[in-house]
Amino acid sequence: MKIPDRYKVNTTSFHFYWTKGIGASLLTKLPTTPDLAHATQFIPLLYQYDKACDQLVEHLHLKIGFAKGQQLIRDYLRGKAIEADYVGLISEFMATLPLEPEWLDRQKIEQGIELSQRSGLTGLIVLRDYCLMGGYESSAINKPLIFTGALKKGAVKRLTETVTFWVDVTANDALKKGGIGIEAILLTRCIHSFARLNILKHNDWNSDKWGIPLNTWDMLATNLGFSLVYLIGLKQMKFNLLNNEINGIFHLWKYIGTLLGIPLDLLPDSEEEAIKSLYYWTMTQKEGDKDSVALAQALMQEPVNAAYPRSKFGRKLMREVHLYYNNYLLGAYSCALLGLEKTTIGKIAYFNILKNKKANSQILNDKVRQQQIRKGRKVHEGVKQIYLTYN
Repeated sequence: MKIPDRYKVNTTSFHFYWTKGIGASLLTKLPTTPDLAHATQFIPLLYQYDKACDQLVEHLHLKIGFAKGQQLIRDYLRGKAIEADYVGLISEFMATLPLEPEWLDRQKIEQGIELSQRSGLTGLIVLRDYCLMGGYESSAINKPLIFTGALKKGAVKRLTETVTFWVDVTANDALKKGGIGIEAILLTRCIHSFARLNILKHNDWNSDKWGIPLNTWDMLATNLGFSLVYLIGLKQMKFNLLNNEINGIFHLWKYIGTLLGIPLDLLPDSEEEAIKSLYYWTMTQKEGDKDSVALAQALMQEPVNAAYPRSKFGRKLMREVHLYYNNYLLGAYSCALLGLEKTTIGKIAYFNILKNKKANSQILNDKVRQQQIRKGRKVHEGVKQIYLTYN
């Protein structure tokens, strides 16, 4: 079996997470600690990728241009007439999508969306300062970002795209036919294929070292970031979660994952399955490198380089607040590996955590919960608009 250089048993960053960090408590939810000898079964996934979408992008985006290719996808999904030469190509790809699989439970999807909306500003903080920043601890998953020039383009652009995607897929009715979420997922899937094809064609990418860019195994890890890691972060932020909300989040991202081209059998149905998958992925990752630190530093400086808040003082304060959450959520060990500073001024952010604790004490009151859902959604839409307007 072909084993890329990136595959190794981690003895530093993620090992610390599972032995002395939050991961240690996660492992108590499993009957036994997963055996890393079994992780070798996932090595082929480092060379597996989304062939169906790559074929579409190869014959569409790479021929007529990325922007025009994306617009044709949008028009097709919105029922608009498109050039006859491309109808069959897009229709053939759409036929591969499991839009209404037998296992789909629309009630669970709704529960997952409701929790996402209820998380409000806290949810966005967790995604930025825990899920996204924490992912930089793996040197391998970051490499496509480096090869596509994401570092040069800046963290502001990437954050704008991530926020827009997440807000769109968690909108009301987003994942029903014609919904904004379906469109966001398919356009993002095309972005992944476009990036992969260009990396392999125009750069000195070393597959023997890194596997295929944006491979199936790394795509699963990203999916876990939006589900399991997101839930862990919310709990750290003193956010009370109902069991049906937790189940809803896993079902939501199982559905989104299939539409993004991740094989169904890899996507977890439960917290226990997700913990096992996260353990196997993180514990077979090379620790972060200079690129990891560079990406982390770029994200740390993002508030200062953004165009909002309008005042320089406001942007610097935002930097300190996010630094506080980085340290609070990731811990001192991970922050040191990523070169993230400590902050004194940013400690004012702790008041938001206390606010969460108080607000969530009434979560069993359905009226209060519904109010939180509506309020949280308005916050998400407002933040998305800020990013799109100013960045």
